Amino acid sequence: FSVLCSAILSSYLLGERLNLLGKLGCMLSLVGSTVMVIHAPEDEEVTTLDEMSSKLKEPGFLAYAAILLALCFLLIFYLGPRYGQSNILIYLSICSIIGAFSVSSVKGLGIAIKGFFADRPVLQHPLTWILLTTLVASITTQINYLNKSLDIFNTSLVFPIYYVLFTTIVITTSVILFKEWVTMTVVDIIGTVCGFLTIILGVFLLHAFKDMDVSLGNLPQVLQSGQQTPTTRDDKNILIEVDNSSIAPEDKPKVFMIYP
Repeated sequence: FSVLCSAILSSYLLGERLNLLGKLGCMLSLVGSTVMVIHAPEDEEVTTLDEMSSKLKEPGFLAYAAILLALCFLLIFYLGPRYGQSNILIYLSICSIIGAFSVSSVKGLGIAIKGFFADRPVLQHPLTWILLTTLVASITTQINYLNKSLDIFNTSLVFPIYYVLFTTIVITTSVILFKEWVTMTVVDIIGTVCGFLTIILGVFLLHAFKDMDVSLGNLPQVLQSGQQTPTTRDDKNILIEVDNSSIAPEDKPKVFMIYP
């Protein structure tokens, strides 16, 4: 709903246009995300901070978090200053990657809040303050780079692409953190992969053809102009045309041209 709402409101309030292929890309992204969420397994029940801490300390998640941090630093300090002003995916990738840490922090803080009202010593647990610090830092970074994207690029493009990237990263993080892939059936795996491919197709349509003026009204003309390809002629035809065109009034000079 947020993707469609932002695309519609940006066209009416900000004067930003989203062509037919962009609207189709939005719909495909929503369909793909819905398919992924339907086939994603339920979260593993984690009720205490000690259980959450053991999940965060597992080697698989630590390796995954290290890769995300390295990629995030690469985007922020190297790719961002060079390509952030021209490529919409740079800043939105930073927001999405940081979103993996913000969602994990919210999950842990939710457990801490439940424990606080259950009279558990959650304030003395170091994980509570680590998660709170991570949440504040990640949300601040997300807001910063999301605002940069909105200042530079079309709002109707920013929100759909950000939604798709953020959803994909969050689902992947949840699968790795809680080992949800262990309980996934073959049907769920196929559905998740198909949903992910549908998302990729939607983002491609949304981003690759954003500058084309395509709508339902001019779609036949666009298709017709795309089918008109220039014809190649050999030297013989060129010579014949030049020779025939030389039949002109006597007061005009006759020029014969031979093309190699």
